[in-house]
Amino acid sequence: MGVVKKVPFSGTQEQKTALLQVIREHMHDKGALMPIMQKAQEIYGYLPIEVQTIISDEMNVPLEKIYGIATFYSQFSLYPKGKYRVSVCLGTACYVKGSGDIFNKLKEILGIDDGECTPDGKFSLDSCRCVGACGLAPVIMINDDVYGKLTVDDVEGILKKYE
Repeated sequence: MGVVKKVPFSGTQEQKTALLQVIREHMHDKGALMPIMQKAQEIYGYLPIEVQTIISDEMNVPLEKIYGIATFYSQFSLYPKGKYRVSVCLGTACYVKGSGDIFNKLKEILGIDDGECTPDGKFSLDSCRCVGACGLAPVIMINDDVYGKLTVDDVEGILKKYE
């Protein structure tokens, strides 16, 4: 992975207040760390280092432990998701029909890597393993819109619909 394009953290006081309330309500519950992290992601949309630090400080849990959990479980994201979430299926059926090349073209056009978000917050890019549309391989999804039987040449035109 290349250099991560950092989207500036823009948490609000309301979000922080909501997170602190969740921590206060659950910090003494056995096994509370995961549910608190899940709720934090619901509040912020992702788990940037700033949010992980709040959880660490308030719960007196090492930041390394929180980061380890956040990077181990695929349900957590360290980066914000864009207004348009682009998912590229890299499952077997799609991959053998060229989804790897489509994924590379999307990375090139958007200037981001897997799991990242464009600096303007418009697009995020994620690879996935199967979207259940193998008959349409190769497939990408943009939010809930499914595009199938694609070639690399289709990518720019599809993205233009969202600009």
